[in-house]
Amino acid sequence: YYLKYNHFMKKVIVASTNPVKINTTEIGFAKMFPEETFDISGISAESGVSAQPVSEKETLQGALNRANNVSKLSPDSDYWVGIEGGLEEIDGNMEAFAWIVVKSKEGTIGKGRTGSFFLPSKVAALVKEGKELGDAEDIVFGKTNSKQSNGAVGILTNDVLTRTTFYEPAV
Repeated sequence: YYLKYNHFMKKVIVASTNPVKINTTEIGFAKMFPEETFDISGISAESGVSAQPVSEKETLQGALNRANNVSKLSPDSDYWVGIEGGLEEIDGNMEAFAWIVVKSKEGTIGKGRTGSFFLPSKVAALVKEGKELGDAEDIVFGKTNSKQSNGAVGILTNDVLTRTTFYEPAV
């Protein structure tokens, strides 16, 4: 029974082992395809961009690169998902957002972008000094590894939005 059932299960590989990215992909796919069953897992894949992308273009390229790179690491899958968080400076303020790229085995590529929010000046200053957003928010807010839990958006909204729920509509 399991082999027969598993045959119809679609395999999705997220280009990350971050539980937030895997979880938000599970939620997004379940909502988009409620009649389908998915086996979703994560494999770390290179973004080919800087550790902390600092433009819309670089962030989208990172998500696309991750989806393409993980498709080479697990070519027998049905879908590959690249999720890249990025920043852009606008009028001296630092905007945070993410791009999501979903690639199908047929070669179709879908792209989605989250909304955005602005970072507090103390966090933005640390990012400008070269810290990744996750590290900067941990320093400023006294957290540990927040990028694998609620993220900056969760900290700033008191978990009204979390990194998972923030990414979900874009997935």
